[in-house]
Amino acid sequence: MATQPLDLKAHRLGELREFLRSRRARVSPAEAGLPGGGARRRTPGLRREEVAVLAGVGVSWYQWLEQGRDITVSPQVLDSVGRVLRLSSAERRHLYVLAGLNPPAPEVDPRNAHMCDGLGRLIDTWMPYPAHVMDAYWNAVMYNDAARMVLGMRPGGVENCLIAFFTDPVYRSRAKSWEQNAAHVVAQYRAACSERPGDDGFRAVVEEAKELSPEFTELWERRDVAPGGQVRKEMEHPVVGTLVVESTQLRVPARPDLAIVLHTPLAEADTAAKLEWLASPEGRRGSMYPVAG
Repeated sequence: MATQPLDLKAHRLGELREFLRSRRARVSPAEAGLPGGGARRRTPGLRREEVAVLAGVGVSWYQWLEQGRDITVSPQVLDSVGRVLRLSSAERRHLYVLAGLNPPAPEVDPRNAHMCDGLGRLIDTWMPYPAHVMDAYWNAVMYNDAARMVLGMRPGGVENCLIAFFTDPVYRSRAKSWEQNAAHVVAQYRAACSERPGDDGFRAVVEEAKELSPEFTELWERRDVAPGGQVRKEMEHPVVGTLVVESTQLRVPARPDLAIVLHTPLAEADTAAKLEWLASPEGRRGSMYPVAG
């Protein structure tokens, strides 16, 4: 780890001191499971010695940590302290940063599990433009009507967006920019995999894609990496013809297991007007045709 300038290190350790004090003060002895629950205690919260004992660390060591001294810490010890202080996922990552360690991978706080409803409202508001939400493995969690009409997302279709890109006949028949985008899509997926090394979910998707698509296998072996961002897509819709959109992948810090993909019409091929017509009652009637499979 690179050495920090003294003023930055002093600031970081000062923040660590204040953060630990504030977290300790909010946990009651009863919440920590101490006998008697801290009855007749003059000040709320846990004492330093109690945090040390509950975390299984030395009392002096914990005092030094909370005093902001420049001492050696390990992820295991920080996790024990975080457990005693009842830290959320975001607070645990913050503790790692303040202690000078690389933070662990983001986790979903159970208190944010309800956010799927809000994300559903978001992509519905994005109409008449396509939008969908996918999980960490790129499985489609939800999508709006425009994604169904333009991208071919549908019940019973290929659920995983990476595998659909290579194998779904509806998407492949419409994606005029498929050749230009394929390598970038695979590089983005490898970058997503690198955020969770050893994750069996990613391994399963990659193995399935290899079995189904020699094109994917060839691109995967290049080992290119690219961050999730923006991709220009040119589609050939069977009703309105050429559509040119820009997909933007957005992350939600409170839900690191999900990503929002919004498609914005570009100023080409009268795309915005065509998407608006497809979403209109007349356009919906005109788009009622069997999905090719």
